Amino acid sequence: MGSLTAAKNGQRIAVCIPTLNEAESIGAIVTTIRRELMERHPLVDELLVIDSGSSDDTRLIAANAGARVFLSAEIAPEQGSFRGKGENLWKALHATDCDHICFIDGDIGNFGPHFVTGLVGPLLTDPSIGHVKAFYERPITQADGFRPTGGGRVSEILVRPLLSLFYPELTAFLQPLSGEYAARREVFRSLPFPGGYGVELAHLIDLSRSLGLDAMAQTDLDQRQHRNRSDEELGRMSFGILQVLFRRLQRDGKIDLNLELPQWLQIWRFDGESLVGSPVELKEPERPPLQ
Repeated sequence: MGSLTAAKNGQRIAVCIPTLNEAESIGAIVTTIRRELMERHPLVDELLVIDSGSSDDTRLIAANAGARVFLSAEIAPEQGSFRGKGENLWKALHATDCDHICFIDGDIGNFGPHFVTGLVGPLLTDPSIGHVKAFYERPITQADGFRPTGGGRVSEILVRPLLSLFYPELTAFLQPLSGEYAARREVFRSLPFPGGYGVELAHLIDLSRSLGLDAMAQTDLDQRQHRNRSDEELGRMSFGILQVLFRRLQRDGKIDLNLELPQWLQIWRFDGESLVGSPVELKEPERPPLQ
């Protein structure tokens, strides 16, 4: 740890956590960062929680644990606002001027300081690296108990096959949808930010073009435990990711879309007697680069 703090050499680091109803986990994450990486070791300079409007005590818990807490809608209000993970990340760029920004999801159940040090370390020690992404083992909780692998279903059954078809060079990233990553401030400011769950995949594709694979790194954080999402939630996530991916496939000349992508996902639910269709509008707008 001492070598990393020495390597800062005047550079400043912000950790930003996007949240929506993370009361169960956010307190431990913020407490660990503040205690281990701000008070015991002066590595992190700013600790921000950017919240989408949680209906639980996420914001209160995070503030009591020592984070600076913002409502996403209140940051750069002249830019408007909508709910989404990517929106929170883009708004975070307005809330800090640190040299390096580390994004950490707010639902990690086994959080430790290595989630931050493993990501910012390469930025501090290798000037050729501009972006660092996490990979890890992803366990899953099932009816018959806890399994050490099997998580990351959207990555494995949707994103990895599509990358293999259209962007095979990016299959080297073991967790393409990892929510834990860090970059130099100017790198993040050069990127468009899709407003929802497509943001991580968009960044990988865009950075491979603008920054180059040699400046992109990944680091092993061992294991990430978090709550497992329902099939319906994963379907919504996949729909947003596909919108972002298809836009880039067309931009990069890999496909030719002859019509505008629809923004309605058809969901079916069983009400106890019959199946009921419930179409849900899911837009994935993109915020422009900040430079």
